[in-house]
Amino acid sequence: MKLKIAIQKSGRLYDDSVKLLKDCGIDLKNGVNKLKTEADNFPMEIYFLRDDDIPQYVEDAVADIGIVGENVLYENNKKVDIVEHLGFGKCRLSVAVGRSDQYTGVESLRGKRIATTYPTLVRQFLDKNKVEAEIHEISGSVEIAPGIGLAHAIVDLVSSGSTLFMNGLKEVETVLKSQAVLVRNRDLDAGLQAILDKFLFRIRAVKQAKNNKYILLNAPNDKLNEIIGLLPGMKSPTVLPLAQPGWSSVHSVLNENDFWDIIERLRDAGAQGILVVPIEKMII
Repeated sequence: MKLKIAIQKSGRLYDDSVKLLKDCGIDLKNGVNKLKTEADNFPMEIYFLRDDDIPQYVEDAVADIGIVGENVLYENNKKVDIVEHLGFGKCRLSVAVGRSDQYTGVESLRGKRIATTYPTLVRQFLDKNKVEAEIHEISGSVEIAPGIGLAHAIVDLVSSGSTLFMNGLKEVETVLKSQAVLVRNRDLDAGLQAILDKFLFRIRAVKQAKNNKYILLNAPNDKLNEIIGLLPGMKSPTVLPLAQPGWSSVHSVLNENDFWDIIERLRDAGAQGILVVPIEKMII
């Protein structure tokens, strides 16, 4: 029995999806120019598909699970379940208008033409805000639509905003914040669910590692309690005596979000020789 996973065959999620599998210790056979490959050391088959097709393949049980952007998932509105937010492929689906256009809120879109490749999400956004507007569905190069007179505004994916800037547009409203998610078919049998649970265990260990750093430092014993108080750790910091009397070595784990603030406070409390080491895997 093998768990079948669908990932993008190309595009912005492909590299991160393959990297996630490899970080989870799953060795893929050469999948270049293939639609299907197998893992060497895990009961998994990998399908390489268009991102728009992944939700449908998972709903139809052609694939058991899939990695897809939330923007694609919600636009397609298929009957699948999200089992994990993966933390990569982050972007936002945003409204953009010409840089010289006046925009005072969603009401500014009333009666306007909006170009997008996400008509379902745009319609939901407009209905939620009780605004009537005309939606033009186009398949690509959405950002040029205002410049050629096709639309007054666009709704498109934005990461850095550089593409909007180059086309004389400004981002004015966020419709949806999106990232890659792992989705599953709703009718997995017990055997496939057991394999998925093992896969999720590995994914969560990889995610925990990315969000945390291992820290080692030297602390004078008369400042030890103060320094330990600054280090949350997984349970509590590890403290070992140094060869030099009056000093101890302190080991702990810091969350990436709190890292710099705590490092500065440790230094001010008397910590020395602070070393920071990336964590490959983290099992809690």
